[in-house]
Amino acid sequence: MTIQLQLKPEIEARLITEAAAKGVSVEVYLESLIEDSLTIQENKSFSQAATQDEWEAALADLINSPAFTLAPPLSDAAISRENIYTREDEML
Repeated sequence: MTIQLQLKPEIEARLITEAAAKGVSVEVYLESLIEDSLTIQENKSFSQAATQDEWEAALADLINSPAFTLAPPLSDAAISRENIYTREDEML
């Protein structure tokens, strides 16, 4: 694919300088910059790439999911010393 870009003269000069410093052509240098940028973008985690609206939607999905159910409160009757501890002679 061929793409033509109109660059500002100072950007063009920087590209030429950077490519020369790396010992490659401007085309090869630009290709590597684009590939690196796309790879970094793909590897960003949700927390780095998500917008505020995406965060809120993800949080709402979590709260409304079946996995996010709260355990019923424990009553004092269910937790008593007798229910927690058993005597050794009762275990035999």
